[in-house]
Amino acid sequence: MDLILTAPECLTVGGQNYRCASGHGGITDEKREGDGATPTGRHPLRAVYYRADKLRKPQTDLPVSALAPNDGWCDDPADANYNRKIALPYPARHEMLWREDSVYDVIVELGYNDAPVVPELGSAIFLHVATSDFRATEGCIAVALPDLLAILQRCDKRSALVVTL
Repeated sequence: MDLILTAPECLTVGGQNYRCASGHGGITDEKREGDGATPTGRHPLRAVYYRADKLRKPQTDLPVSALAPNDGWCDDPADANYNRKIALPYPARHEMLWREDSVYDVIVELGYNDAPVVPELGSAIFLHVATSDFRATEGCIAVALPDLLAILQRCDKRSALVVTL
């Protein structure tokens, strides 16, 4: 089952519409690191990460792993691990996946710029939990936690997030 971004604030899954947030830089087919834009394309759902200290394991046919406090994601285009999950501390620029807010309580790793990874084309593009006011993201797609958990129940290894202009 594909997840289709039908508008910057609407994700459609199997005929059901979900309110969402996308990148503050708009939607682009020319994604660059740090532009805040959501990249176009068909992005496979690679894996799900979740905060086991806050939630039960999400029900899905996708691979699921619990996050740890030292999990991060490298967003430094000059580093060999650019756009990959890393263990912290880490010497290159990165973001922490174990956050104080709730937006990364569930993260779906999207297959964007990963086969192969190309420096500067963007990193850490996820489907994750939206803020309560659905504030725009840094390029990810975000939905309410109950919606994300419901969507994941319908996903399998063939599922992808489809983003078009």
